[in-house]
Amino acid sequence: MIDEQTEKRQGSFWRELPILLGVAILVAVLVRAFVLQTFYIPSPSMQHTLELWDRVLVNKLVYDFREPRRGEIVVFKAPSVWQSGNDGEDFIKRVIGQPGDNVVCCDEQHRLMINGTSIDESYVYVESDGTRNQVASQNFDITVPAGRLWVMGDHREASGDSLQHYIDSSATDEPGKINEATVPIDSVVGRAFTIFWPVGRATWLSVPDEFDGIPDAGK
Repeated sequence: MIDEQTEKRQGSFWRELPILLGVAILVAVLVRAFVLQTFYIPSPSMQHTLELWDRVLVNKLVYDFREPRRGEIVVFKAPSVWQSGNDGEDFIKRVIGQPGDNVVCCDEQHRLMINGTSIDESYVYVESDGTRNQVASQNFDITVPAGRLWVMGDHREASGDSLQHYIDSSATDEPGKINEATVPIDSVVGRAFTIFWPVGRATWLSVPDEFDGIPDAGK
């Protein structure tokens, strides 16, 4: 009796190889399109959380099930007024305010306040001499519109973020300024959740503890 396993024709592996490669490529394309994508960091706007040329892994699926939360680092398609000429430019920033949040600068200790609660932003950039960036270059008091996010870089003095665009807005009314300064939630590509390169800097990008005690808007 012939063993069926030994009857397999020689060379079948090479005939199947193009199919296997095709399936692997298809899976990779689908994963990149819908689940995970890598991005590199081309600017100092998120130092020292993210350094120049760090590579991060972005979860593109998570916000299909919920909205971005305060403290998360997100990649998003830049609004047209934010773009420097590159259509579809991607930005990476930290979410500071969700829809409905009241974000204020600053309390008596020059800390940001979210919904009346001050936060100690331990992640804000520190100079080589130990001097910490100011949390904001000017005072402001805004409420984040529905469907939008107030985002800021951790290196505040090198970040073209919501505050910078609020200050530079050409709008003549306050709602117009806030709309120019905030990011539509539907423009968010996904959440950056880990640095994977260089290997020596590999780490999880978790939400800082200071965001834990912030009440929801209106409470």
